[in-house]
Amino acid sequence: MLNVSLIAYTPEPEKVVAAAAKLCYSNARIDDLLAGLTPEKSREFVERLAKLGHESPTEHVSFTFAIEGVSRSLLAQITRHRIASYSVQSQRYVRLDQFEYVTPPEIEADPAALEEFQTAMAQENENYKRIAALLKDGHIRRLTAQGMSEAEAAKKAEKMAIEDARFVLPNACDTKMVVTMNARSLQNFFRHRCCNRAQWEIRALADEMLRLVYPIAPSLFQMSGPGCVKGACPEGAMSCGETLAMREKYAALKKEALER
Repeated sequence: MLNVSLIAYTPEPEKVVAAAAKLCYSNARIDDLLAGLTPEKSREFVERLAKLGHESPTEHVSFTFAIEGVSRSLLAQITRHRIASYSVQSQRYVRLDQFEYVTPPEIEADPAALEEFQTAMAQENENYKRIAALLKDGHIRRLTAQGMSEAEAAKKAEKMAIEDARFVLPNACDTKMVVTMNARSLQNFFRHRCCNRAQWEIRALADEMLRLVYPIAPSLFQMSGPGCVKGACPEGAMSCGETLAMREKYAALKKEALER
């Protein structure tokens, strides 16, 4: 099950962004700029920046998320957002004899499909364990024949075995990660992944991430969400045609986030 938490972020992010932007147009000392920025003034200035489309100062603040209960399929998508840092649970070093997996809602809703899916996951789990065991035994025999002690050979063979056995693991296989993005990159992530055309799992993740950061810096993320929240739908002929509904959805999401 998807679980997201915000584990770190730049302190006073709106103040940092406002100071960085003001510095571009001022000969004042940085200390003086910071001293004059109350929370209210910072928020007002950041809102002005958003209306002007001046995004570069938002790169000075970052947000770090702990993400669990997502699939390797999602991992392939999120890492396409290259201006970010990722630390991901390794299938080379972590043995997954009883791996968790993500079940798509459409499969969950279809009893026959769900039964087949669960059977497939159980079979892949057995395949993984069987292949890992066969590889490990073979590596132990070879390494001990080369003069390595049985204990050392077993330890090295374990890593070598799961490194190759992991190739049988499915896209549904559960993983966890820590992700850090600066605010500008995060805005881009929301613009693409909150959209109705995004795949359901990463869209759910993007919504949760937005819920977490919005109360921290509401002026910074006031226009966050799919592209249609800020202006016309950028998808052209591929638009879902639900611009009004999407604007209402993200207005409600932000309101609820503040009330938590």
